[in-house]
Amino acid sequence: MISTKYPSEHEEQVAFINWFRSKYPNYFIFAVPNGGNRNKIEASRLKKEGVTAGVPDLIALGMSKVCFIEMKRQKGGRLSKIQKDTIPKIEQLGFDVLVCYGFKDAVEKFEGLQWKITQ
Repeated sequence: MISTKYPSEHEEQVAFINWFRSKYPNYFIFAVPNGGNRNKIEASRLKKEGVTAGVPDLIALGMSKVCFIEMKRQKGGRLSKIQKDTIPKIEQLGFDVLVCYGFKDAVEKFEGLQWKITQ
């Protein structure tokens, strides 16, 4: 039996961040730290500060444009129910939201947006 190892969501996201920052140095991209295991006190504190479940992993800003990016693994990555409910709310406000299954998919979808690129 042949076992294929696919990169983790973390590895895919790191690769995309590195690619983005190299290709678009005049744009800004950052992560939304919604994931991870936290104790109840920390989770409560962050929720009061505005941390909201379902918000995509990354936000990219450039030339009056905003794009939310949800990274998933190439294989087996799935949106949670809260993500399925949250993404349309963001899109209804007029923002681009990309759900990307791996680094290559993220690059293809982002470049498909055809943002005006000024490097």
